[in-house]
Amino acid sequence: MKTSEHIATANRIVIKVGSSSITGENAPNLDKIVDLSAALIAMGKDVIVVSSGAIATAAPYLGLTVKADDLPTSQALASIGQAKLMSRYEKSLERHNLMPGQILLTVENLDQEVSSLNAMRALERLLEIRVLPIINENDSVATNEIRFGDNDQLAARVSRLANVDLMILLSDVDGLYTKPPLEAGSEHIPVVAYGSDLSKIEVSGTSTGYGTGGALTKLSAAKLATEASVGVLLTSTESVGLLMTSDCKHTWFEPAPKS
Repeated sequence: MKTSEHIATANRIVIKVGSSSITGENAPNLDKIVDLSAALIAMGKDVIVVSSGAIATAAPYLGLTVKADDLPTSQALASIGQAKLMSRYEKSLERHNLMPGQILLTVENLDQEVSSLNAMRALERLLEIRVLPIINENDSVATNEIRFGDNDQLAARVSRLANVDLMILLSDVDGLYTKPPLEAGSEHIPVVAYGSDLSKIEVSGTSTGYGTGGALTKLSAAKLATEASVGVLLTSTESVGLLMTSDCKHTWFEPAPKS
């Protein structure tokens, strides 16, 4: 199926974007993600954005060019950058007469029944009043020992909690490959059937720069989401403009049948 067909059949969609896709030289991509979100909302769909980028947004203001090694600095950068990141989303959404609503979550928030229900109520209300929820991990209070580790996992858990139909994972690559894309003999995988054995696929654990995710985290997130009957579409951030209108190179992870 084309990406446009997967989107057409989904009523509630999570869009996950990483730090490297919307900061630095890729900063203009944020407008493209907002344009996609606005178009989906105009079609009557519920849209939730899980967005990294707070630390990477703040670092240049403080003269930092590499990821901070110590936790207090990372927490401080997250505190500064989250406000600036939301300001970027707010400015971009104004072009569509929409506004963002920020939700910052920790592992404890989703592990505990009361706090997860509270988060879900807030999320549902934002969707009802036509506000775009922007979710990120609350890195200003999270610790190295107790955290999601990457927003791919956060997006998958939000997708399960919010009964999402489709999770769109945006990356710097256009899908899943049999081995790292730049290696000789690497082949693109267009469809992953539910329950497929992916143990022979060679993937890297993490990406570079400020991002904490990589192919491994996306595979793990896709497994978590598809087990909850959420379809997962993995493609490159550069392809955002093609998702709704036609098709682009991607990998489709088939969801488990809904019970």
